[in-house]
Amino acid sequence: MTIIEPPSCGSSLVFIGKNSRGQWVAQQQNGLFGGLFVNRANAVRYALSENGHHPEAIIETASPIELDMSASSFTGTDIADMQPQRRVA
Repeated sequence: MTIIEPPSCGSSLVFIGKNSRGQWVAQQQNGLFGGLFVNRANAVRYALSENGHHPEAIIETASPIELDMSASSFTGTDIADMQPQRRVA
């Protein structure tokens, strides 16, 4: 497994991936914004519009990601447990 370092820019990380039902999810690291999408392109477009157009701050996960709008959805060990697949740059 390759470890990908988070971007050094000040923008927040946005994770995208499919949920257990096959829908695309885009969610900000702290759960402050997110949504469900019918395809990857729409999830990426939304993530870019919400994070100030920083593609280096978008991480696509290999493991399923469920939309959780609680403010602490991706803090602590949750991020370490996710398997990054690739950056969306």
